[in-house]
Amino acid sequence: MNLLLLIGLPLLTAVGVLLSRNTQQVRSIAFAGSALQLILALALIYFFQKERAAGAVAQMLFEQNYALFPSLNINFHIGVDGIAVSMILLTALVVLAGVLVSWNVEKMTKEFYFLLILLAMGAYGFFISLDLFVLFFFLEIAVIPKYLLIGTWGSGKKEYSANKLALMLMTGSSLVIVGILGMYFGNGEHKSFDIIQLSQAGISPAVQKLFFPFLFIGFGIFTALFPFHTWVPDGHSSAPTAGSMFLAGISMKLGGYGCLRVATYLMPQGAQEYSSWIIVLSSIAILYGAFATMMQWDLKYMNAYSSISHCGFVLLGIGMLTKTAITGAVMQMVSHGLMTALFFAVIGMIYERTHTRQINEMGGLMKVMPFTMTVLFIAGLCSLGLPGFSGFVAEMTVFMGSWQNADAFHRIATIIACMSIVVTAVYILRAIGQVAMGPIKETYAGLSDASWNEKLAAIILIIGIVAIGVAPFLLNDLIKPGAEIIMNKISGK
Repeated sequence: MNLLLLIGLPLLTAVGVLLSRNTQQVRSIAFAGSALQLILALALIYFFQKERAAGAVAQMLFEQNYALFPSLNINFHIGVDGIAVSMILLTALVVLAGVLVSWNVEKMTKEFYFLLILLAMGAYGFFISLDLFVLFFFLEIAVIPKYLLIGTWGSGKKEYSANKLALMLMTGSSLVIVGILGMYFGNGEHKSFDIIQLSQAGISPAVQKLFFPFLFIGFGIFTALFPFHTWVPDGHSSAPTAGSMFLAGISMKLGGYGCLRVATYLMPQGAQEYSSWIIVLSSIAILYGAFATMMQWDLKYMNAYSSISHCGFVLLGIGMLTKTAITGAVMQMVSHGLMTALFFAVIGMIYERTHTRQINEMGGLMKVMPFTMTVLFIAGLCSLGLPGFSGFVAEMTVFMGSWQNADAFHRIATIIACMSIVVTAVYILRAIGQVAMGPIKETYAGLSDASWNEKLAAIILIIGIVAIGVAPFLLNDLIKPGAEIIMNKISGK
């Protein structure tokens, strides 16, 4: 299968959106393009599994390599393993849902959809890149449109939030490029940006210990690594609904993927050196994020702080350095991407009708918005880790992998992370109860339920959440070989 289609299709969709003559054409082209992206992602899974079943044992499949700057050994090298494929499917699901949820955007509709599709292209390019220079290029493509989406279509303190997000993420990017250049120039005569070549040649322990923090913290800023998480609540609360869905569902996963694929895989000795720090910061983020969420009365702020806690499980799984924990970290990335996108989608539906996000100003909405409230229940129950949904599977896998480390430090960190489940249950059940249950206010008695496009967006995300919860082996079997290769690298095999 030609992976260039994953970049070409969003690019063609974006161009088609710009050439559209009216709003209806813009919506139709954006929907058709994002639907084709999902079909392409499903086809990729099919052909990937088919290749593996036929005996393909290469670390990366469907590789293509084109020279860009031969003198600097920079190549357009792309390929995928199971981890990358799972991220691509997540991106396709969230983008399609985001397009559907944004169906009623009236302000600069063409520009809005163009930026949204451009974000998708950046994410696809990032996940398939096997050259660090190209990977960084796509990382930046996935950053710039966020600033414009929040600053133009956002609400509240949108200019402040857009500037804060841009400054924080650009700081992360600066640290990432320092780490990448450190690996490039620290590799002696064999300078390379190629991930496969770097992993095979190995990087000296001194270079790893020096530059691992740059890469992990740089990518960690994207995924709300404590204490660099402060852009998350402001960015999410001010972003338009689709922007919040993409920001939490996809953009924060770019950081987790980078921490795993680049920092941990290419610098295994650095990962071992700093694993204790990763575990401490992750544990703080998990517990702090949960308690901070309990103090929120704004639905968007609640989900934003909750994302800090849930993304802490991703970094905790990576820091634990066991195959099961790493597998759980990737599963948590996929699960949280679907769950938080669904949560932000339903919050957008509620706000569009009630014109408030304050939990204490609502009540009894189940009477007039049964479908929307059912979706809110599903998103909330997935967030608190109810069995049958993806959140339970992902978090339990992280816990099991973490517990495999028999020493007291790792066990205590695991227990601290588990404690957040109780706190999560408190704020989720409280919020759902106050929004959906009880007597309904007169001003909300005539509200309408979700429209067809909102229902379709929610159903798409719910299918993914339930599929992982009911049949976790589908995702586990996809991720496990890639996690095993990373773990073998860490173990020195």
